Amino acid sequence: MPEKTLVQRYVHILTVVACYWFVSITLVFVNKSLLSGSEKLEAPLFVTCYQCVVTVAACYAIRAAARRFPDRISFPSLELDMNIMKQVLPLSIVFVGMITFNNLCLKNVGISFYYIGRSLTTVFNVLMTYFILGQKTSLSAIGCCGLILGGFYLGVDQEDASGSFSLSGTIYGVLASLFVSLFSIYVKKLLPAVDGNIWALTFYNNVNACVLFLPLMVMFGEIPIVFNFQFLTSINFWFLMTIGGIFGFAIGYVTGLQIQATSPLTHNISGTAKAAAQTVLATHWFMETKSSLWWLSNMVVLGGSLAYARVRQLEMKTNTPDRTVNKV
Repeated sequence: MPEKTLVQRYVHILTVVACYWFVSITLVFVNKSLLSGSEKLEAPLFVTCYQCVVTVAACYAIRAAARRFPDRISFPSLELDMNIMKQVLPLSIVFVGMITFNNLCLKNVGISFYYIGRSLTTVFNVLMTYFILGQKTSLSAIGCCGLILGGFYLGVDQEDASGSFSLSGTIYGVLASLFVSLFSIYVKKLLPAVDGNIWALTFYNNVNACVLFLPLMVMFGEIPIVFNFQFLTSINFWFLMTIGGIFGFAIGYVTGLQIQATSPLTHNISGTAKAAAQTVLATHWFMETKSSLWWLSNMVVLGGSLAYARVRQLEMKTNTPDRTVNKV
């Protein structure tokens, strides 16, 4: 196969990045519509559980396609192994906490504030890496975290000043950030249980999550809420629910694709830039007017996140033997 030209490579990279932005932003808007739109269902655990069911179904569909077209599609075997399910269970508990608090945050805050509400993931990454893995962080990286914390505080202050601050939504956002950092640590620890295959881990993780959500839905009284929901037979409602599940599955694929096409650093920068674009889009879509200090808080968080990614890249380069790097 002939090597791609520079133009072809850049077109490929731009296409992949555009797909990542489209899937990620659409997923946020779809979930926001499901959780607080005109046909909202006051059962966030059920909404999240259904999306896990769709992910499991998507895994089976792709596995079936891989059997039919083995030369074009590669996907691991999906035979349930109780041993692996037990090994993956700690990750699944963290995963359930992560997506539940994420959706509860999105339910209680506007999309424009969602990035600020979820901005402490980097700070928790540093803390959890130290307390769980015992790895220390440089002063430069800690300084970047301080910048992020400052932007978060300013954002909360300005959201409160505008009268749209939600304490519960912000707390859910902080908890979601904590669970995101724990999730990344547990993924690294438990990948060997599935021979390093991320798709197998995704499958087992979502199967466990479907089981874990059932007692939680009963405990929080969501079952009667679902059965009495006035839009339960609405095609539009189930269409949005299914789209949310498909995009929830797709985000894992396009994230890996973007890292493969570029580099982990470029992926982080792309994610940060996407968050900025998402914030601007949300303020226009919902016709929100924000103060200069509110926008400054977003810029501080974005700047701190970019600076942290750059600091970590330089530290990794220092600790890694020199080699040729062709990634963008």
